[in-house]
Amino acid sequence: DFESAADPAISFDGKRILFAAKKSAGDRWNIFEMAADGSGIHQVTHEAGNCRTPMYQSALFYLNDARPSYQVTFVSDVAGELNEFGRATKTDLYSVRFDGTGLRRLTYGVSASYDPFQMQDGRIVFSNWQRSQLGKAALGSIDLSAVHLDGTDYAAFSGTQGLRVKHMACVTTKGKAVFVESERPPWDGSGNIGVISLRRNLHSYRAVTTPADGLFHSPSPLPDGSILVSRRPVVGGVHAIYRLDLESGSRTLVFSQPGYHSIQAVALAERPEPDGHSSVVEDDQNWSKLYCLSVYENDLKREWMPPGTARRIRVIEGLPRAAGAFPDGPGATADTLSGMIQKRLLGDLELDDDGSFHVLVPPNTPIQLQIVDRDGMALRTSAWIWAKNKENRGCIGCHEDGERTPDNVFAKALGHAAADLMLPPERRRTVDFSRDIQPILTAKCANRACHGGAIAPSLGEVDTRRSLGKAVFPPAYLSLLVRPATPAPTDRGKYVDPGRARTSRLVWVISGRNTTRPWDRTAAVPVTKRMPPAGSAPLTDEERRTIIEWIDLGAQLNPLPSDATNTRVGSSGGQP
Repeated sequence: DFESAADPAISFDGKRILFAAKKSAGDRWNIFEMAADGSGIHQVTHEAGNCRTPMYQSALFYLNDARPSYQVTFVSDVAGELNEFGRATKTDLYSVRFDGTGLRRLTYGVSASYDPFQMQDGRIVFSNWQRSQLGKAALGSIDLSAVHLDGTDYAAFSGTQGLRVKHMACVTTKGKAVFVESERPPWDGSGNIGVISLRRNLHSYRAVTTPADGLFHSPSPLPDGSILVSRRPVVGGVHAIYRLDLESGSRTLVFSQPGYHSIQAVALAERPEPDGHSSVVEDDQNWSKLYCLSVYENDLKREWMPPGTARRIRVIEGLPRAAGAFPDGPGATADTLSGMIQKRLLGDLELDDDGSFHVLVPPNTPIQLQIVDRDGMALRTSAWIWAKNKENRGCIGCHEDGERTPDNVFAKALGHAAADLMLPPERRRTVDFSRDIQPILTAKCANRACHGGAIAPSLGEVDTRRSLGKAVFPPAYLSLLVRPATPAPTDRGKYVDPGRARTSRLVWVISGRNTTRPWDRTAAVPVTKRMPPAGSAPLTDEERRTIIEWIDLGAQLNPLPSDATNTRVGSSGGQP
């Protein structure tokens, strides 16, 4: 019937099978359903991009529905957006009715979301690429996140436990979330088996297998609490299907076909239906709210950020670039050094003196929060989050322990109206190198008393031999963001860390001090001179803050087009 078929999922009564397939090699992937005996095949998705890894949803009820409905959750690239750092088209979670109507986007991250699995409490656990994570590799990590069936209450699920990449998660009948993990996934994404408890998902990680046990792929639950999982040798060989006991680590061979990989095994069996969900989301309500009880409730030592350290909260909108936005060929220009997502300010406001805030923001929009000190410098930056139409989304603090219960105090910000950050797109401010930073460098740094005169440039020689694709960058921009070809012994390399002004050497020299914080784990490199030097006009406070803000917002090269608006697919929350 099909050129390719994959990703089977079993209905709660064990009588039907969802799967992804395409009839010919050139087709897009779509979701299909059939009876357990293979009869009655019908297509679920139409014109919804490449659709993979479907999942049966439990009952979902919107307030304007006549009755609860059952839908399909799946992964799709229909939004046509690039990942935050890389030219691959990213995927998001979507839902649709079984007749193909009511297509709805659930996740609005800036990098790939995939591998959904519904837990017994009704939430969906899925894999989520987080580019910026302390202690992880330069490209970040793939962690487990959770979200409700309607896309609300998005939250971290696994934290930073375990290895850098965690995916293919499932949940057992004994309350364990099982996943495949690795530091550098091989071609098929296989790895070790890790497990966390649903009762304490942020602090219960345990490795079940080691590299000596082989490489594992696509775990799925069995009624007795064990799992089906595919396994292959580390070198050579093919995947066979095993039954794995998570407590003892013992495994029993179930199926093997020499010369062929056998993966994605699922038990054709009845199972309990997860909890349903009632939703407050209303697509015609084009607003959402974010609130925080206190930014001082965090994962830092108390003395590192005492009350009063943070002064403001900066709210940033992410605009993923459209797939195909970077044509190949000479002269193609791209912000590949600072990322594939453009950022602009929704606004910033003063924190209440207890560290709380309450803001009204556009729904279905990637949002990043930065707490800012008196110098306008970001102290901490959140991962990308979003809120759905009419959702009130709250957090305890900033990078706080999600398993802790906050003190029973009233947050002052909730005692007054939420700050309105619903400016129309054309009034949302951006800071970029070409328009905002280059004029400052020209006026204050390229004169005779500084880099254009007798004093030798201290920015170093740019290594243009490194591969930067076919993009073209101004030399001054490269000098700031690219590691010199022959750095001095104490030279950390590049002068700008996109997204972190406080750890950027450019900020150190214009401030006359090392601005890193104790939690940055950066060497205490002294600042021996201040720039611009004597004889050159000093930077104004506004110019200094502009440079800081430019770096904190990602050190973007070019301005957004003048007509850039929030036209991302699915911005209404309904049809994508």
